Amino acid sequence: MFTVGLTGGVGSGKSTVADLFSALGVPVIDTDEIARRLTAPGGEALADIRDTFGGGLIQADGGLDRAAMRRLVFADAGARRRLEAILHPRIRAAVLRALAALEAPYAMVVVPLLVETGAYGDVIDRVLVVDCPEPLQIERVMARSGLTRDEAAAILAAQASRAQRLAAADDVIDNRGSPEALRAVVAALHARYLALAAAATP
Repeated sequence: MFTVGLTGGVGSGKSTVADLFSALGVPVIDTDEIARRLTAPGGEALADIRDTFGGGLIQADGGLDRAAMRRLVFADAGARRRLEAILHPRIRAAVLRALAALEAPYAMVVVPLLVETGAYGDVIDRVLVVDCPEPLQIERVMARSGLTRDEAAAILAAQASRAQRLAAADDVIDNRGSPEALRAVVAALHARYLALAAAATP
């Protein structure tokens, strides 16, 4: 199936763009949602997380304490790599299963760390980057999550740079305009992807 990888830095508006494609009937597979399922109470990844990090990061309900884990992995690159080694193979396997079950002209996979991991090059036909200036990203993250400016900036610093994402992009959405402008850009890209998918079909 023709597959578009959607990515962008934190606060760029990936979820908004994904929702607009979904509203047009495009199947959207969100790797963040898969990660949440894997780390929810009873989730497949929890035993390995407990074995690796201890029980202190598991909440009373049995799910992962996501806020505590987020603080740990931002402070400790080794911890981040250990968590990624647990989660990323399971997330990728879930993405492949979801794609195999779909019947649609094309699908979209939302991968926030698409550029950083390089893990989906054999799955994705085009990379769509949602872009906006970093100061706007920081403002959006602060407004959405209640983080300080320094905390929001630290999240950005831990991700691929804006230039790295743009260099990896086949298509770019500039998401600093109005909602109406964003909808128009998504509609145009949807038409393009439908044409590309049709051309790629044997």
